[in-house]
Amino acid sequence: MSDPLAPMLPTALPRLGDLPWAAALDHPDLLAPPVAEALRTWAAQDDRVKGLVAVTEIDPDHADTATLNDVHGLPPEASANCVVVAGRRGDVERVAACVVTAATSADVNTRVRKLLDARKASFLPMDRATTESGMEYGGITPVGLPDGWRVLVDSRFAAPGVLALMGSGVRRSKLLMPGELLCAMPGVEVVEGLGVSR
Repeated sequence: MSDPLAPMLPTALPRLGDLPWAAALDHPDLLAPPVAEALRTWAAQDDRVKGLVAVTEIDPDHADTATLNDVHGLPPEASANCVVVAGRRGDVERVAACVVTAATSADVNTRVRKLLDARKASFLPMDRATTESGMEYGGITPVGLPDGWRVLVDSRFAAPGVLALMGSGVRRSKLLMPGELLCAMPGVEVVEGLGVSR
């Protein structure tokens, strides 16, 4: 059930650009299996998920953020780019997915490294990121990531009216939801200054 003290969110399915959006839970065929499972679990805890998380099919050749935005006239500030970072201190590795707008880059060397309490942080190799997440390259999303991975979301997405356009776990579709809902997803840590201007 929804938290009665949670921020008031829109009640209509979000839309962006010229893409045909539909309720994500009605189209599990457009989602990677871990993403579909995570959405079902989240919807059982928060009834806003069913009506506010949208999916659309895209040309997989347009999956990269800049190409998708150009082809469909989408604002870069709505693109919730998800990068996976690993930090290590001694023999202990910590992994985090960092979600920032396409107008910024994740501050891996300072902000993320400190949050992971690591001496050094770097992007997780793509073969590991895809294998361990069960998602495709170019489709990794903060929804449905492995237990033990932290999910860090830039605080820009917490502002009222902001939309978050992100991967669906596969290259041939995208998810869209209010940024405030993304920030309310179980396990998310909202981080001030996670993204820095390019």
